[in-house]
Amino acid sequence: MATQTPLQPHLGFGLGLRSEHYIDLIENQHHVDWLEILSENYMVAGGKPLYYLDKICERYPVVMHGVSLSIGSVDPLNQNYLHDLKKLAQRVKPKWISDHLCWTGTQGINLHDLMPLPYTEEALNHLVARITQVQDFLGQRILLENVSSYLTYQHSTISEWEFLRAVSQQADCLILLDINNIHVSAHNHSFDPLIYLEAMPADRIQQIHLAGHLNKGDYSIDTHDHDIIDSVWELYAESVRRFGHISTMIERDDDIPPLATLLTELQKARAISANVLAENEKRKIYS
Repeated sequence: MATQTPLQPHLGFGLGLRSEHYIDLIENQHHVDWLEILSENYMVAGGKPLYYLDKICERYPVVMHGVSLSIGSVDPLNQNYLHDLKKLAQRVKPKWISDHLCWTGTQGINLHDLMPLPYTEEALNHLVARITQVQDFLGQRILLENVSSYLTYQHSTISEWEFLRAVSQQADCLILLDINNIHVSAHNHSFDPLIYLEAMPADRIQQIHLAGHLNKGDYSIDTHDHDIIDSVWELYAESVRRFGHISTMIERDDDIPPLATLLTELQKARAISANVLAENEKRKIYS
């Protein structure tokens, strides 16, 4: 059985590690509390990625974030992938391991995309069994992230937020709450993002993602290649108001700017969190 540990302490404010910033992060002092690595980039036999990763791990707390677990697929769990993931975890000693609440392929074919699930009792039972297997194999709880979506299934019987909450509770896993993905999906499916936050179990949320996206008018696309917009910052502030200290990081996967630009955004996240938490304390004093 997996070792069911409580939520990890608040790590602070971090960035997604990208190769463009390897040397700067290693050679210079920056106000970055921790880094998130893309697991698949380092599930290799050797070479420069692992060389730089070892250097990074000497200087920063690290968490692992994957895109290929395909926890929602009906294919058998990929045992080779799980063994490589566990081997990397033994090398990195991450604070935690995460992936996405989705499926990424079928019949051994990787679609290289994060496909949404139907929100049904059958899918819930399927996921709980598979998450349990993964957690038992890794010997720890994993985090699962809500994905952005562009379609809905006619067979769905409950909302995405009810489904995510049920998965986390029944599988005893944790949540990586992506604030940008909530915003994108709310725009695409015309729901109130605050309803999503209201449904989230605070005792399951281990980490928060912030990112930019592309607004096409009638719909939005989760591209991770733009600055974070005001509406997402506002939704982040509301998440801090509701959940308090949650380890928060910024993702940037394309059109990657200089590290200084991301550090400016990270400082904005710090400021928002500090202001909201101060407001919360004032309410306690005067209530």
